Order: sequence, then C-alpha cells, then structure tokens
Amino acid sequence: MSTKITGIGLALAAALALGGLALHRHEPINALWIVTAAVCIYLLGYRFYAAWIAARVLSVDGSRATPAERLSNGRDFVPTHRWIAFGHHFAAIAGPGPLVGPTLAAQFGYLPGTLWILVGAVLGGCVQDMTILLLSTRRDGRSLGQMARDELGPLGGFAALTGTLAIMIILIAVLGLVIVNAMKHSPWGTSTVFATIPVAILVGIYLRFLRPGRVLEASLLGVALVLLAVLGGGWVDHREGIRDWFDYGALPLAGFVIVYGWTAAILPVWLLLAPRDYLSTFLKLGTVMLLAVAIVLTHPQIRMPAITQFIDGSGPLFGGKLFPFVFITIACGAISGFHSLVASGTTPKLISNEADVRLIGYGSMALESFVAIMAMIAATLLDPGVYFAINTAAGVVGATPEAAVQTISGWGFPVTADQMNRLAQAMGERTLFARTGGAPSLAVGMASIFGSTFGRGLLAVWYHFAIMFEAVFILTTLDAGTRVGRFMLQDLLGQAWKPLGRTSWYPSALIASTLVVAAWGYYLYVGVIDPNGGVNILWPLFGISNQMLAGIALSVATGILVKSGKARYALVTLIPLAWLALITTTAAWQKITSPDIRIGFFAAANDLAGRLAAGTLPAERAAVAPQLIFNQRLDGWLTMLFTALLWLVILDMLRVCARRLRGEPVAQASEAPYQVRRLTDVPEGSSP
Repeated sequence: MSTKITGIGLALAAALALGGLALHRHEPINALWIVTAAVCIYLLGYRFYAAWIAARVLSVDGSRATPAERLSNGRDFVPTHRWIAFGHHFAAIAGPGPLVGPTLAAQFGYLPGTLWILVGAVLGGCVQDMTILLLSTRRDGRSLGQMARDELGPLGGFAALTGTLAIMIILIAVLGLVIVNAMKHSPWGTSTVFATIPVAILVGIYLRFLRPGRVLEASLLGVALVLLAVLGGGWVDHREGIRDWFDYGALPLAGFVIVYGWTAAILPVWLLLAPRDYLSTFLKLGTVMLLAVAIVLTHPQIRMPAITQFIDGSGPLFGGKLFPFVFITIACGAISGFHSLVASGTTPKLISNEADVRLIGYGSMALESFVAIMAMIAATLLDPGVYFAINTAAGVVGATPEAAVQTISGWGFPVTADQMNRLAQAMGERTLFARTGGAPSLAVGMASIFGSTFGRGLLAVWYHFAIMFEAVFILTTLDAGTRVGRFMLQDLLGQAWKPLGRTSWYPSALIASTLVVAAWGYYLYVGVIDPNGGVNILWPLFGISNQMLAGIALSVATGILVKSGKARYALVTLIPLAWLALITTTAAWQKITSPDIRIGFFAAANDLAGRLAAGTLPAERAAVAPQLIFNQRLDGWLTMLFTALLWLVILDMLRVCARRLRGEPVAQASEAPYQVRRLTDVPEGSSP
C-alpha cells in the first residue's frame, strides 16, 4: 500500500512540475520546477518501469552465476561489489555529452531540451543501458559487435563492428575539441588539467603498490590533490613569469590531447586509466550533488526563454530546425550509443549478481541524465546575451567585441562589451568571447550557482574548478574511448594477421593505438583550425553518429528479445529504436542534401570552394580552406556510411525476427548455460 501511495505522490508531483514547465510563458521561471520534475520522473522510472523490465522483459535472476564469478581471473573478470561496479560504470559513461549537448541545445530555449532529456532517458537511454548490460552479462561479457555477429549473422555483425569503430573516432575527436576550447589561453585551467595527470598516476601507484584495494582512501587523497591543483592554478595565473608556461593556443593544446590519448592507450590500465576512473567517480558525483543542493538553496531564475526564435533553424551555434536537431544535439543526456560499448565491455565482467543490473544500468544512466539537467539549468540561468557571446564563434558574430555585442543585441538579447569584460575578470579569464564548445559557458553558469551559495568572492576559483570538473569528465571518456578503439581495431586487424589481434602483444598495441589516435587526431586538428570553432562541423556529426550507435544497440537487443520468445515485450526496445531511426535518418538526410550552407555538409564545402576559387576569402581563411572543404565532404560521406550501416543492422534484425516469428530456423542463441550462483558475499573493498 505504501508503495502505491508513494508512486501516486511522485506521479502527481511530476505532473505538476511538468505542467508548470510546459505552460509557463512568463520568464523568468524558477529552476526548482525543473529539478522537481527531474527527480520525480527518475524515481518513478527506476522504481516502476525499470523494475517491470527487469522482472518481465529481462527475467533477471539473482540465483544465476555471472561471468565475473564463473570466469574470474583477477584481471578482466572480477566479482565486484555493486557500488564499486556502479562507480566504475558511471565514470566510464559520463563524458562530455550530458554537459555540452544540453548547453548547446539551449539556443532553442530551455523547454525542448529539458523535456527530451527527461522523456528520452527514462524510456530510451536507461532502457538501452540496462538491457545491453544484462544481455552481455548473459553472454560472458561479449561486446556489442560480437553479440550482433552471433545473434543476427555475419552481415549485421560486420556492419555493427565497422560502424562502432568509425563512430568511435568521431566521438573521441569531439571530446578533444571540447577540452581544447576550454583550455586555450587559460593558464589557470591548463595548469590545473595538466596537474590532474600526475595526480592520477600517483593514485595508480598508491593503489598498486602502497595500499592495494584501498579505493576510497586513494580516491580521497586524489581528490584532495586535485582541489589543491585548482588553487595552485590560481597561484600560477597570478605569476607573470610562470603564467606564460601554461598559456597556449588551440593547436599546441590539440597536440597535448593527442599525445595524452596515445600514451593512455598504451600504458598499463592500473597506472592511469583506472585511477582516473576512481578520481572522476567521486569528483563527478560530489560535484553534481553539490550543484543540486546549491540550486535547491538558491533556487535561481531561468533567464533563457522557454523557446527562442532559433527553432526555425537560424541558430548561431549550429544550423538546423528544432526537429530533428534538438535530439541529436542533446545526445548523451537522453540516450547514448557510447554507453552500449561500456555496458557490453568492462562492466559485465565485474557484476557479481544479476540483480545489480537495474542499479548499474538504469540507475547510472538516470544519474547521467540528471547531470544533463544540471547543465541545462547552468546554461540557461545566464543572461541570453552572455550565453550567445560565449558560445558563438567569431566567424559568426564578428572578430571584435564591439561587432559581437552589436550582432547579438540585434537578435534581441542585449549584451555589452563592458559586461563581458567584467564577467571575464570575475572568472579569472582574459576574455570569454567566442569560447565555443559549451564547456566555458557551462563553467560560468556553475560558478554563478556556487558563488551565490558559497560566496561570490571565489568566482574565479569556482569557474576553474568547473573547468577542471569538465576536463576530468572528458579525459576519462577520451582515454577509455581510445583504449576501446584500440581493442576494436586490433580485433579487426587480427582477421588479416592473427598476432595483430593479440591485445597484450606490444607491437600490436602500438600500431593500433597510433592508427586510432591518428584518425581522431586528424578530426581534432580540422576542428581546431575551423574559423567557426569546429562545433558547427563536428557536433552534428557527433550527435548523429552517437544516436545511430544507440540504434544499432537497440536493434541487437530487439533481435535477441524476439529470438528468446519475448516478442510481445520487444516494444520496450523497438519503440525507442523506431524514434532514433526516424530522427537520425532525417538529420542525416538534411546534412547530406540541404542547400543551406549552415546545414548541408556538401553545400558548405561547395560554397567555400567557390569562394576560394574566386579569391574572395581572407588570406587567413584561404590558407585552411582546402582542409575545411575536404573535411566537410568527408563528413557528408561518413554520414551516408553511418546511415547505411544503421539500416543494414536494422534490416538484418527484422529479417531474423521475421524468420523467428514464422517458425523458420535462426542462428542459435549465444547465451551461456545457466549455472547456480555460489558467490555469497563480495567485500566493499573489492575492485579490479
């Protein structure tokens, strides 16, 4: 009875808060409306929808032995306490998407993005993560591509493997671009981010040799050192001689990110990758919770309109109408294909009890979606003029502060150069104009919230703490993604020569790591030299490819459910799959065929080529025009490739489902045989 009363209460509170959001048109609106709606909807989804899926659709069985128990080897397969596994999983999936996507999507107003984050996560993203996690756990921790090959057949499997690797390259390039745009000409931010690397290595050595298994102890030490690094960055910023050591432009910083990614991919996992996970878990969870508490205490007003005039496709941050581009821009905050790689990679090898799948799969994604809600609030509580001044590239609004404020004020969002200068000084920066990528404006919003709660005299410290927080989010996913990409490439190369498929063979690791880093490093380079900040080129492709990867994962899940005799429950994954197929195909079609140079890849390339041939481009832009033209066209061809691969997987899944429903033979299920779980307890200190 109490459960029903609680459910009814949550439903009423969620309906009231959502109604207030949807019907309110007299800005500003209090951010508490958004927080209340989010918390109630996540709790409802976890308590009722996730529980129903776990019991009826997935038939989660706590008495069944997991691969972590059956195949335990102390290296890859390790029975891990549920909260430690939760921390590992959340650290791996929580990248820049839930931070940057909502921030960029705020150009449409706060309402469209907020509604999609809530609905998309509860009905799509959380369901995908939990389902893939359970299916992989039942199949000895097989990867998404391996499951596609086993369950659908060689055609669908090859399309899934190829698409996954190609999409991974785009995802990592965007991660690097966000980091570069956040750190360029910011000695405080750059020195702080640099300092987190030796801190992570120190924590790795501490865990490996000094205090093995003391995860909490080592993480608290690491967090303390990272916080000292933030304060130390302030000291560096106020020392003229030392300040110049960390004052870099975009290209040198891109080189640093490339070298870091390559190094992280080849170093032992315990030395850098694992300790960064430990650090980021505590830092991410702590900061998100602190931000939520600060919003509840200060209940800031949302200053961005519910819906802006840019829903017509004229937005300055990126081109495209509200449908379908709000969905592919939000990306990870609602549903992320990258999560399916983690849910079918490391995490299934750690789970000690199938009953933990609901917490780790559904719960982690709900928490990441809450991060996206926090990002939306932080972005939209800024004055709209300030928001657009930070996020819009100089190539769009003008190279000088005077030109930028005139352009932005002409859109109906007044802002002054003096206002931006005072804000930059308060944040400890030289300028905040044209700091594209979403990270700087998010940091300003977070600093404003923390400053209002804990003291505005520390705005510069809060701003650079937020930059460091975002960098830890991003670098965790960048180094993990590069390593996963290396494993995937080694698997493919091993088809040509078996030694190259051995992940532990050092020459193979060097070759694969170099190829993967070179691929995403090229995209990062082109994004950095783009006069429009790179976001216009890379983020739409990032969003499309990420959602297509989610479509591949949901296709595999749907096929397995139908093959398992649960066709009546397949709508759980089929409905979000149909929606993703619709929005990604529509977005891809527009990016390929649109004659609008702000939307179409080929249209933009042809326009730039025409102006280059006519000699009307400024000398600086003419020097990089050939690379930009090539990259725009490459983006167009890649979009076509990704779309074709997605539909190959979907059609192969439909073929398998049709054969199963007609009673015709299909590939034998690859699920491991049932074994009774004998593991009775997993100590909280256990970790891989």
